[in-house]
Amino acid sequence: MPLHPQIKFLISRYPVLEACGNDIQRAVDVLAESYRNGGKLLICGNGGSAADADHISGELLKGFCSKRPLKPDARERLGEELASQLQDALPAIPLHSLGAINTAWLNDCDPYYGYAQLVWGLGNKGDVLLGLSTSGNSKNVGYAMQVARAKGLATIGLSGATGGKLKSLADVCICVPDTATFKIQELHLPVYHTICLALEDIFFG
Repeated sequence: MPLHPQIKFLISRYPVLEACGNDIQRAVDVLAESYRNGGKLLICGNGGSAADADHISGELLKGFCSKRPLKPDARERLGEELASQLQDALPAIPLHSLGAINTAWLNDCDPYYGYAQLVWGLGNKGDVLLGLSTSGNSKNVGYAMQVARAKGLATIGLSGATGGKLKSLADVCICVPDTATFKIQELHLPVYHTICLALEDIFFG
């Protein structure tokens, strides 16, 4: 499988991730297909992985390493003054950030099913769910992945060396080669940065 130049660059900087190269490329391909067809990305994780979900959405919803000026048709609809202050975006929603519904669910219902409810409510066929779990066994992430599959979303997992249960629930699972939580998270960051950079190259040049 030919790798995007950003993935080749990642591997040159982090040789330990070479075994993940094809899965990273597959994740980029899945996301690119969804975005081309008007889809969006939903992201879920716990603790540090929730912080990573915020980080990922930040790189997609505004310019990361390019300025992403709006296209001419958008500039015409918005007017130059407003359009000149905006940047093109790839839609991404970190599910933990929806504070009111998350706390209502925690108060009223079984917390393990909170992300699953949000995927049921927000996800559409053709969207993508990215589940982050260093162990691969986070129950709430696993239930969300099951709902995503039932609704026709593509599923991507980002986990540690074994992949845990997440590996069998994801269409693509990137299993970075470590087993200690903080070391897994240290490798997740350059992986998702690379995915975001590759998408930015594909859509914005």
